[in-house]
Amino acid sequence: MNLESIQIDSQVFIKPEYLIHPFISGNKYRKLKYNILEAKSQKINLLLTFGGAYSNHIAATAYAGKIYGVKTIGIIRGEELESKINTNPTLKFAQSCGMRLKFITREAYRNRAKTEFIKQLNSEFGDFYLIPEGGTNDLAIKGCEEILNDEDSEFDFICCSVGTGGTISGLINSSKKHQKVLGFPALKGDFLNQDIRKFATQENWELIDKYHFGGYGKIKPELITFINKFKKDFDIPLDPIYTGKMMYGIFDLLDKGFFPKDSKILAIHTGGLQGIEGMNLKLKQKGWPLIK
Repeated sequence: MNLESIQIDSQVFIKPEYLIHPFISGNKYRKLKYNILEAKSQKINLLLTFGGAYSNHIAATAYAGKIYGVKTIGIIRGEELESKINTNPTLKFAQSCGMRLKFITREAYRNRAKTEFIKQLNSEFGDFYLIPEGGTNDLAIKGCEEILNDEDSEFDFICCSVGTGGTISGLINSSKKHQKVLGFPALKGDFLNQDIRKFATQENWELIDKYHFGGYGKIKPELITFINKFKKDFDIPLDPIYTGKMMYGIFDLLDKGFFPKDSKILAIHTGGLQGIEGMNLKLKQKGWPLIK
């Protein structure tokens, strides 16, 4: 599926991956595509995955299961959330799609990749197809390699937000030699470089780690202002966890002369818009402006 890029500045273009599907949008569609095909080829009718309170991946997996006729289980970080499903837009949506939610402590959640923990889940739920947190695995990378097409070879820089490193790895693998891939992490930590190297086949990339606004799920008033102005100016919504931070970073770097004058920049809009509703609940509690 190829989407035409939208020009928003003399140098900046956006690839609107969020338009792929209203509920399985952007990189989540790309990551789930081959994993669901693999599950079906193995004749496994149950997907199990992991996520937090406002996880785009949980919401997308739940809806994908609904439309493709596959049962889904979401292992959710935080036992306290079990009593808050009806006030949490993401979890309520996932449950409405038929996803079974299991809430575990944050301590237990740290074991999500360990063999013994997975065996315990097998004992509880039976045979399932495991999709990691955020959806990143070899098949997810394969899907994300399809984001770029031949028409995108005209761009000098490919930019994307970074969560687990899967999307940027796919972009790196399918990028041209003359292109530089820039990742804008939504969270703190040097571990992402190592995670990306597990999948990336080229060295033409760099992480710009100063636009996370304090860490995953963190936000500041100036980011809200930027997101709302961007929506007003270009009629393109940005989410506050990923794409909002990326676009803020791109425009800040433009102002600071980071990009050569004649270079062309392609920003990948990976979706994540379902998270706006949940973030607005937090902003309302703080008395801050809401994301429009």
